[in-house]
Amino acid sequence: MITVLFFAKQQEQLGLEKLERSESQLAVSELKQKLIADYPELTLAHTMTAINEEYAEEDQVINDRDVVAFIPPVSGG
Repeated sequence: MITVLFFAKQQEQLGLEKLERSESQLAVSELKQKLIADYPELTLAHTMTAINEEYAEEDQVINDRDVVAFIPPVSGG
């Protein structure tokens, strides 16, 4: 079981802050594909990914009990 956290726009798109998913032992890119398939309204383009509060690459493997966060781009002035 993994925990997936969403922020800002993704929270608005899904109407929730986090999901519990049974997937593990898959790459970040694979998780993104599964989430977009399950939630077509979800936009994950241009997001950074963190696993257990450490930035992660698209090919990094997610393990059981990991916390995955999708962090949207920040803008401001």
